[in-house]
Amino acid sequence: SKGEVVRHTYYTISYSEENEQAAWVYYKLSSAINNGTQDRTDDFRADPLVSTGSASLADYKGSGYDRGHLCPAADMTQNKTSMSETFYLSNMSPQLAGFNRGIWSTLEDQVRKWAVDYENLYVVTGPIFKNNLGVIGPDEVTVPGYFYKVIYDGKDKMIGLILPNGSSSKSIDQFVVPIDQIEQQTGIDFFPGMNDQLENQLEAKSDWINWN
Repeated sequence: SKGEVVRHTYYTISYSEENEQAAWVYYKLSSAINNGTQDRTDDFRADPLVSTGSASLADYKGSGYDRGHLCPAADMTQNKTSMSETFYLSNMSPQLAGFNRGIWSTLEDQVRKWAVDYENLYVVTGPIFKNNLGVIGPDEVTVPGYFYKVIYDGKDKMIGLILPNGSSSKSIDQFVVPIDQIEQQTGIDFFPGMNDQLENQLEAKSDWINWN
């Protein structure tokens, strides 16, 4: 995908300067997630590693949108560094409160449960810039119309989801889509180093029942 790749200690992003946020965030989540004891640091700040400059606190102030985590803080409770890194604004995307604190939070909880079940997960998540809801702040941060997650167990299971940036009373399984569809929507080739035959097989479908 296009964008500046920025590697933090516990996750990697591809930063979209045009949209002032990550196009994707990638990290590994292990079954030890429940062993973390680090509390939230809430030290929201610009990302010093983004060479063109990331979004700033001024962009979100008074915008009416949440600073929605892409790599969740609750996934990075190992230590202060892992937690603090999640509060870089390069890891934030403008999300409606009903989405960020509702269905998106529910999905994040589900991914953590899967991490316990499957020992290791590889997670890619980010915005989809379709039917956007405008821009916010002096840097004109794009408010995405949708968000996605792609989750791989490192073996033979992969699942993808696309969720609209808004409140929802639907269950998570209703947002499951083939990874191929997410690739078409985002222009991103997920897990390009995987064996082609396995990649094509896993990306052609998403099976909620197979994960539950």
